[in-house]
Amino acid sequence: MDFIFMLTRNDATAPNARELVAAARPLGLKIIGFKDVGADPDTLRRLTQAIREAGASPCMEIVATSREAELEAVALGRDLGVDTLLGGVHVDAALALLAGSGIDYLPFCGFPRGHPTVLDGAPAAVEAQCRAFLAKGCAGTDLLAYRATQAPPLELIAAARKGLGAGARLVVAGSIHGRERIRAIRAAGADAFTIGTAVLDGSYAPGAGPLAAQLGAVLADCRG
Repeated sequence: MDFIFMLTRNDATAPNARELVAAARPLGLKIIGFKDVGADPDTLRRLTQAIREAGASPCMEIVATSREAELEAVALGRDLGVDTLLGGVHVDAALALLAGSGIDYLPFCGFPRGHPTVLDGAPAAVEAQCRAFLAKGCAGTDLLAYRATQAPPLELIAAARKGLGAGARLVVAGSIHGRERIRAIRAAGADAFTIGTAVLDGSYAPGAGPLAAQLGAVLADCRG
């Protein structure tokens, strides 16, 4: 299962994101991500370059709450040249903007609302959405399982996995803050997960040490 290190605090790109990339570089992380909010486009362009220079794949998650802002973020992700674009709900319009870009697009399943985002929706709706995403050409889905308001997180993960089948990517984002949740989402069918704040504030592995130690603990739990 892949770990996506998010350079974010409280659902926004951290002001010191480039310094965080430099600090994480020795660990050889595969995927490093950021949000469409919290930094201007020029800063995100430099951040994307820094992630590539660190040997990682850049990923952006969209948390904009209006259609206009969301599609502006999709266009920004395309222009930045990220490898993966997570989030958003206006799937047809996003796919049209991304046509020919080679970017993997994984929209939110369920019914996200607000910022910081919470998730409405039942397992049956999530499963149906995931089937529809694949039919449209999406690479998978981004599931805010532990932000759910109407269903148990692991039931939503299992429903998304069923809808996607074996070949598409299921990323669980938000509120992954310990080994037990990593084990649980792996067992339920997730391919990848994101962690930002819990690593940056040192709460993932209390007492283990600063950023490198926190990231090392996450990586160890991925292998465990």
